[in-house]
Amino acid sequence: MDSRAILAELPRLRRYARALAGSREAADDLVQDTLERAWTRMARWQPGSDLRSWLLAIMHNLRIDQLRQPAIPATSLDEDGIEFPERATQTDRIEVTELEAALARLPEEQRAVLLLVALEDMSYAQIAATLSIPPGTVMSRLARGRENLRRILDARSQPVPLKIVR
Repeated sequence: MDSRAILAELPRLRRYARALAGSREAADDLVQDTLERAWTRMARWQPGSDLRSWLLAIMHNLRIDQLRQPAIPATSLDEDGIEFPERATQTDRIEVTELEAALARLPEEQRAVLLLVALEDMSYAQIAATLSIPPGTVMSRLARGRENLRRILDARSQPVPLKIVR
């Protein structure tokens, strides 16, 4: 395997890491840790196997390890001067923020499967290999994750009853 194959997977790794970690900084750290671990364990990769699944499995395991460790608070200093492009409508931003918050409320195992299906367009077999779980577990976690996500988003869209004051 050469470095070009790994570089070709970077956009997918970043996208999945961003969805898992929530913030851009945490996602960048997760991608860097994934690449470092992959590089040091290159001898364990079996030529001919799916490189993307191998890298995503490493990332998933690192994320689980991160969740088990207590978080160290960090403050980013260089975001103040950066202007990020945004779409013209505010509703898009609100919808994405609500979806991100709803995804964060899902259990980690359901969120991981849901993100691999939705973002990475992976098959059940690929996800099962990536997460080291049976394909039936992938299907049940996906079904439960979708239902939980739907329930969370529906609860947010319920109108709040107004109190009539006389």
